[in-house]
Amino acid sequence: MSSPSNRRILLIDDTPSIHDDFRKILNPPTEQQAELDEMEAALFGAEAKSASALFELDSAYGGQEGLGKLTQALQENRPYAMAFVDMRMPDGWDGAQTIEHLWQADQRLQVVVCTAYSDYSWDELLDRLKAHDRLLILKKPFDNIEVQQMANTLLTKWEMTERASVQMDHLGQMVERRTRQFKEASVELQREVDERKQLESQLVQSEKLASLGQLAAGVAHEINNPIGFISSNLGTLDGYFKQLQEMLDAYREAEEAIASGEVIERLGQLRDRVELDFLREDIPLLIKESKDGIGRVGQIVKDLKDFSRVDSSEHWQWANLQQGIESTLNIVASELKYKADVVKQYQELPEIECLASQINQVIMNLIVNASQAIGPERGIITLRTGVEGENVWIEVQDTGSGIEPHSLQKIFDPFFTTKPVGQGTGLGLSLSYGIVKKHRGEISVRSEVGVGSTFRVELPVRQTAPTAG
Repeated sequence: MSSPSNRRILLIDDTPSIHDDFRKILNPPTEQQAELDEMEAALFGAEAKSASALFELDSAYGGQEGLGKLTQALQENRPYAMAFVDMRMPDGWDGAQTIEHLWQADQRLQVVVCTAYSDYSWDELLDRLKAHDRLLILKKPFDNIEVQQMANTLLTKWEMTERASVQMDHLGQMVERRTRQFKEASVELQREVDERKQLESQLVQSEKLASLGQLAAGVAHEINNPIGFISSNLGTLDGYFKQLQEMLDAYREAEEAIASGEVIERLGQLRDRVELDFLREDIPLLIKESKDGIGRVGQIVKDLKDFSRVDSSEHWQWANLQQGIESTLNIVASELKYKADVVKQYQELPEIECLASQINQVIMNLIVNASQAIGPERGIITLRTGVEGENVWIEVQDTGSGIEPHSLQKIFDPFFTTKPVGQGTGLGLSLSYGIVKKHRGEISVRSEVGVGSTFRVELPVRQTAPTAG
């Protein structure tokens, strides 16, 4: 029987209002928490927690107090999985000193530094604390989704690390005992070594989760602010220039009233020198191109938010599947640009009832896998859509190397991958399979070695209505 999840979090900050904010974020209403748990289950392949499995948040208002609570928790065998630590605390230890003392007591603790200042550069902080794999930064003012996502991701990472460490220790003892007892049993010994390597790979994968989670919530937030004020400034600049043009026209008409030929000649020379007529034509074009560029960046950010949305508003909804495909293509454009041409063979599709961001995740996994299956020569990825009865379907076909017949049977198994070590986790197709099954759909593959592969996803237009009470 597995031990219960460790949902214990320690918040160390000298500002009481920050503690109130964190409690509101990390202990949302039960309905929102249930939706978060369901999404976490789809992402990590685990059973959904009950709606009551909230975070257990403890507060400390200084570094020394935080260390005391951490030490007491360890003595009671109720360790904290992670801590949010304020960087600037005038009374007592600052954030860096606090983290050093916390890690002296518990090296497993995952830490998020909360700061609005730059007392230390990020590189200086990492170099001082010597812990690139256990430390993230959260800049104030922070976004609710960022805090929730960091908490969920780091708690999952702590659990995976604990589980893998226990199993690795157990396997290490088994290898030592088997080596002494069965020196002749080389085949069995090799099997144990392989299992240990697999667990080490899982541990490495768990350490990447925090960075991935921070990227998903942080990129759109960071880019949207400059997009907003640049777009606003361009709109204002466009209006100002139109007013200036009206003024220039008025000045041009007023020249007729100037009696001095010398003044008129000097004005004409000035117009020629600054190329006034060219500027009046070119400046509106430059403003329009800039607006178009900002619009393009804004669309990419919107696509990223639509694609990777993991906030508590995610729910079953009617969505345009074709729009999701286009948003996903926009996000992975850099992955495809130098690898393959994309051919679109779309049929008109009805909207379907789904978890939109999860279906986008499936589409992205299939497109990226298709790109990676293509060799050094440029290939073709064909996207098809269609309708069959009460179902819609999507096909992603590549001109890659294909899949060996013995691998096709295991292609959707967790941690199975045909890619070289370090280039794939074996989780993408497994997660995609779980998401499609959750939608009462089917995912299948056809492949021919040396020709390519075709993945097909079939989804019902409407999910079964819940049975009345």
